Amino acid sequence: MSASGSKAAIFAALGANAGITVAKFVGAVITGSSSMMAEAIHSVADTGNQGLLLIGQKRSEHEPDAKHPFGYGRNRYFYAFVVALVLFTLGSLVAIHDGINKIRDPEHLEQPFVAIAILLVALCLESYSLRTGMRESRALKGRGSWWAFIRDSRNPELPVVLLEDSGALIGLSFAFAGVGLTALTGNPVWDGVGTLAIGVLLGCIAVVLIVEMKSLLIGEGATPDEEAAILANLRGGGIDQVLGLRTEYLAPDQLMVAAKIIVAPPMTAGEIGDAINQAEARVRAVVPAVDVVYLEPDIYRPERR
Repeated sequence: MSASGSKAAIFAALGANAGITVAKFVGAVITGSSSMMAEAIHSVADTGNQGLLLIGQKRSEHEPDAKHPFGYGRNRYFYAFVVALVLFTLGSLVAIHDGINKIRDPEHLEQPFVAIAILLVALCLESYSLRTGMRESRALKGRGSWWAFIRDSRNPELPVVLLEDSGALIGLSFAFAGVGLTALTGNPVWDGVGTLAIGVLLGCIAVVLIVEMKSLLIGEGATPDEEAAILANLRGGGIDQVLGLRTEYLAPDQLMVAAKIIVAPPMTAGEIGDAINQAEARVRAVVPAVDVVYLEPDIYRPERR
């Protein structure tokens, strides 16, 4: 997949989060709300996330060289992993620590309606960012669920943006509940509870992203549908069987395919070469992400059946 769709989602999230961050910090200073401060820190982390994802995409565009003959596409996986491991986890720990302190030593909340107004504006901006991410992801998602897309996608940026924006909307509801209950009851403990809930939410998102990005960074193969299409299109044109198919995503838009193929005699070396070239062309036509193909020909022997 081209990175253009991912960039559109990243820039939408970056713009929304940058504006939200400033508003939340202003609201936190005015009201003294720990929930608002936790959300501000959350937005700082989100804004940093977008910057790291863009850096990963930029560095992935470096041309292959002697040291990295398959290119630098894994940079996109590495920076997405950094986002999951550092920024989300850091935001979670800070929010949990602040929430526990506010529950133990609650502080009076000043002008809670200012915080509520800012949270409502943030809700609108985050909804826009999430809608953009969903629109850019829809072509890759297909008919499966959004959760299946996050688990199975070989694109690292879109799952990060979707989980981040979904988490932001849920976190805003926690902050809204904490500030609202504090205003209604006069008990500032609820503000700390909202902060703690935001921290736990960020921790859950961090765990999901760490697991998924680690798997991509190590190297995932083609999806079941892609593998079936590759097998179906390798056969034919003189290729009788396909043995030991192996695939791996070197980057979100760079799939490597390796297999031993059985050719039916009598075929000359030239005919085998033509059959391999035709098979590669068929595979690339049905799975555009296929970039590198290694096919090892062998001669048909009846006993192998």
